[in-house]
Amino acid sequence: MKRFLLVLFAALLVPAACAQTSSPPPLRLTLRDAIRRGLAANLRGLVAQTRVEEGQGAAERRFAALLPRVRGEAAANLQNRNLRAFGISFPGTPAVVGPFSNFDFRVYADQPVLDLQSYRNWKASTHQVEALRQDLQDARDFIVQQIGVLYLNAQSAAAEVDAADARVASADALLRLARDRHDAGVATGLDVLRAQVQLANEQQRLLENRNSVQLALLALARNVGLSPGSPIELAEALQFVPLTQPELDVLLSSSLLHRADYLSLSSQRLALAEQQRAARARYYPKFSLSANYGELARSIGDLRTTGFLQGTVSIPIFDRDRNGEAAEIAARLRRVDDQIADLRRGIEEDLREATLNLQSAADQVAVAGQGRELAQQELQLAEERFRAGVANNIEVTQAQDALARAQENYILALARHVSAKLALARAAGGAEQNVDNYLGAQ
Repeated sequence: MKRFLLVLFAALLVPAACAQTSSPPPLRLTLRDAIRRGLAANLRGLVAQTRVEEGQGAAERRFAALLPRVRGEAAANLQNRNLRAFGISFPGTPAVVGPFSNFDFRVYADQPVLDLQSYRNWKASTHQVEALRQDLQDARDFIVQQIGVLYLNAQSAAAEVDAADARVASADALLRLARDRHDAGVATGLDVLRAQVQLANEQQRLLENRNSVQLALLALARNVGLSPGSPIELAEALQFVPLTQPELDVLLSSSLLHRADYLSLSSQRLALAEQQRAARARYYPKFSLSANYGELARSIGDLRTTGFLQGTVSIPIFDRDRNGEAAEIAARLRRVDDQIADLRRGIEEDLREATLNLQSAADQVAVAGQGRELAQQELQLAEERFRAGVANNIEVTQAQDALARAQENYILALARHVSAKLALARAAGGAEQNVDNYLGAQ
């Protein structure tokens, strides 16, 4: 009976253990899914988002300086006083009076009525928040390009694996052919050895390419917020999707309206202009109101209502710091103007470079495709000549190497074309919204 229970317990335990050790199915990722996950998990975007929230908090504090401040106080004290310390010394007057109590319940309010400096500082903070929002968008556009490149690297590595698999199968078939012809007495042992070396070379390339795929998926998983060990399967294969070459003049004009880094600098300049106005407003008078209202008495039962209202005009007379502040803001404005001018030239350079790379990559894809087809034909002809016995398999191995180079060139050209489209989407601005238009439907 004990043996039966042990066997039953083991039978129940083994399936549970197998279920725990079974690996989860791989996550099937499209490029759009990878970009969506990357935008939600990439550290650069998360940091930029916190900076926007920090800027919003700073703007709210600046705006609070324009609003009334109200506070309530309740005080109860028991004290005595040394009259002689205050210069009161009359005959018959005691030196110390008290102790006596005092109760005060009061509400205080302060309201700035005219404070142009605080107002301009608040306006500057709103432009700074907008600049931070554009920095966030620029970070998200960068993440789109970064995730696209990582996904492209994995696609290229997977395409290399597929090509290497096909070459291994072809090399194995040619090795069998060399052995058959050697057994028939129409090929030498050198032909067999040469085919074995070629098969070993192709197997070595296949192992290297498989490792490259795993490394590419490792980097992709980390940047889309997954554990680096998470299994990933690419849902889209590397392929050529043509893109109509956009007109450069149209791109140049529209990019200034959509490039987040350019819009950020423009907002920073507006913020500095408001800070400059705030610096000049330090010369202007400020007007504020202060008031309090409450109950005051020596005992709770004797409380009487009292209040206070005061208007204050503050006029600056001498403040040397204003000149230094004005010089500091003027220098910042010149620096931002120089950055804007340089960025305009940089945007044009980025667009011209991306369009040149796009056209060149499209031409390279066409040429590399032709080269791959010719290399495949060359291998077929060399194999036929070897099978017919009019040549040894030197031509076959040379054709195999030529086909491997042609396939690598074609994959590289495809990767360059996709990379050029990603770079163009980034250079034109609004990559997060327009990346599908540049990559095309797959």
